[in-house]
Amino acid sequence: MKFVDWYLKIAVVSAMIGGSMEFFMIKTGFYDKVTELESEKRAWENTPEAQAARDALNPWRGRDNKDASESSLTKKVCKQTKKAAHTLSLGGFEVIDEIKTQLEKTCPGIVSCADILALAARDSVSFKFNKPMWEVETGRRDGIVSRESDALNELPSPASDFKTLKQSFADKGLSVKDLVVLSGAHTIGVGKCIVFSNRLYNFTGKGDTDTSLNTTYAATLRSKCRSLSDQTTTVEMDPTSSLNFDNHYFTALKLRQGLFQSDAALLTNDVARGVVDQMLTSGKFYTQFGKSMKKMGAIGVLTGDEGKIRKKCNIV
Repeated sequence: MKFVDWYLKIAVVSAMIGGSMEFFMIKTGFYDKVTELESEKRAWENTPEAQAARDALNPWRGRDNKDASESSLTKKVCKQTKKAAHTLSLGGFEVIDEIKTQLEKTCPGIVSCADILALAARDSVSFKFNKPMWEVETGRRDGIVSRESDALNELPSPASDFKTLKQSFADKGLSVKDLVVLSGAHTIGVGKCIVFSNRLYNFTGKGDTDTSLNTTYAATLRSKCRSLSDQTTTVEMDPTSSLNFDNHYFTALKLRQGLFQSDAALLTNDVARGVVDQMLTSGKFYTQFGKSMKKMGAIGVLTGDEGKIRKKCNIV
């Protein structure tokens, strides 16, 4: 009877989900409903009736059948996105992997890597304020492919001019204001010399320096990045403030201390320059940053029965 009751309930819930689209969009509180259903499902799965049903439906259950997603080939494919030129200085992947490992122990197959990343991004800049800076909508599912070409094509290059940046963000439904505000994330972290050293040594192909760089700042960068071919040295993206989430990036930008060409490009447009000036007020930056991050977090998401929930974030 419990077997029939459970699957009748699943059928009814599935119909409700299909009709309301509740599980086919990201929303706040998504996991409240998911975990409620999952708890009831697990309680039933531990019953003798459930075991009998599994054995009847899958007589090969328990045999050694290594999951193809664990193969060295798929691991290699998934690493391609991390190797893309635009992501060379990214770090912290091991933190996401550890969070996923712990979640899989408690609630396997429920929380996506995409949601973990969105939540971790919010919490990494919110902890200093002892409160979440914005509300993260959840319900994302993970992609089933990972290609270096996607990262190269979808992410703007650090060498982009303003026109390219504006179009790239517009293609994703983001405004010039979003572009400037989200660039403020460069207040945290480092960049590899190889990504910007052409600005120091060969900007126009004549062995020259980018004149949009503050001369003192350029000299400091040259003392750290010794050549065009330095592929290992890293430099903080926000001078003197790369470990703190604040609005100092915009102060540095006004002093012509933007590390990348894409940073300096924000000062070449009147509208963008006006937003930079607005972000010099920390309260305005924190508020707008949360709004822009929420918008960006809804771009191209997979929901409902799209994609999958990865068992490991570094394996497709």
